[in-house]
Amino acid sequence: MAKFKRFNTTGVCVPALHYMVDTSDIIHQIIEEYIEHGEYFTMNRARQFGKTTTLEQLYQKLKEQYLVLDISFEAADDCFVSLYTLAQGFTNKVASVLDESDVSENLIQLWKEPIDKDLPLDSLNTKITDFCRSCGKEVILMVDEVDKSSDNQIFLSFLGLLREKYLKQKLGKGFTFKSVILAGVYDIKNLKLKMHSGEESKYNSPWNIAADFNVDMSFSAEGIAGMLQEYEEDYHTGMNISSIADQIYEYTNGYPYLVSYICKKTDEEIAESISFPGRALAWTKEGILEAVKLLIKGPNPLYDDMIKHVAEHSDLYEMLNNILFEGQEYAYYEYDKAVNIGKMFGFIVDKCGMVAVTNRIFETQLYNYFLTESLKKSSRQREALPENASTLIRRKILE
Repeated sequence: MAKFKRFNTTGVCVPALHYMVDTSDIIHQIIEEYIEHGEYFTMNRARQFGKTTTLEQLYQKLKEQYLVLDISFEAADDCFVSLYTLAQGFTNKVASVLDESDVSENLIQLWKEPIDKDLPLDSLNTKITDFCRSCGKEVILMVDEVDKSSDNQIFLSFLGLLREKYLKQKLGKGFTFKSVILAGVYDIKNLKLKMHSGEESKYNSPWNIAADFNVDMSFSAEGIAGMLQEYEEDYHTGMNISSIADQIYEYTNGYPYLVSYICKKTDEEIAESISFPGRALAWTKEGILEAVKLLIKGPNPLYDDMIKHVAEHSDLYEMLNNILFEGQEYAYYEYDKAVNIGKMFGFIVDKCGMVAVTNRIFETQLYNYFLTESLKKSSRQREALPENASTLIRRKILE
């Protein structure tokens, strides 16, 4: 049998290797509404929402017309020790990209000019200006995992440099990147930075030049159906593609990781299992439900991240707990702290002006979490009671 593609839930998705939802409309929208207008923006979306894959697809499309510098701040803490390490680290990352690009050796050497240790930001400023002036084509900067080191003053200075050059270029007084894309979970424009001990926390104002990123990156039922169609052409399961796509969308609301997880589990674990001996039986309503059960059971990194953030933010914990257990309603007001955090992490959505949990999978997982916490609390309270009172409670439960 020919070696077919697989569904992917880790790292970047590659069209030649993985079954993927066609996101060409999303890529076109980003280019048309942001890149072509020279916007600087943050692609802020929840964990495992396809940011890195989207950046790669943007890169493949943009490189036809622009010089695209795609770097990442993953594991780059040492770049944010001082202004010099920032300037030198950024220079090194871009240099690695240029070494693999189709640019002249003279241009590469221009970029690799040493950074002045006494005035590192000024040196980096000049380097960017000279490089973009000499390049011969417009330059796009894309930085993934940008919020890995976004809680310090050095990062603030880096944003300040980008902002200064952006404003001067708009006034026709300099050369810099045509567009800058920062990708991460946090909206850098509104991120409250943690300064060094004794310093006052402040909001990240240098990024107030950034355009609001309002592109819907979730998968539609139609997009899921398109991915399943490609799979069906390889395996001929006889599945009802539109019905299965609708079912997957109903559980996930198009959250990319959850969509891919259900498909991957159906293909690799449900199919050929004792209950579903064959792909034809797996790709049915019952088979998808079994995959959903595996997803809910966990564990997986997305749930770990969700529980961590809910536990860390008491306002968010209280709001979600009240929605799920008390039926309480909350207005979707983004300036509310709990709403803002819940939206940022992808746990909630705006449903007719009211807060709603993003999808049925998250709703079930959060319900189970809060129920477990409630039972643990009740258990601790019973243990703290006098022995006779605790005995009465246990007897009542048994009755």
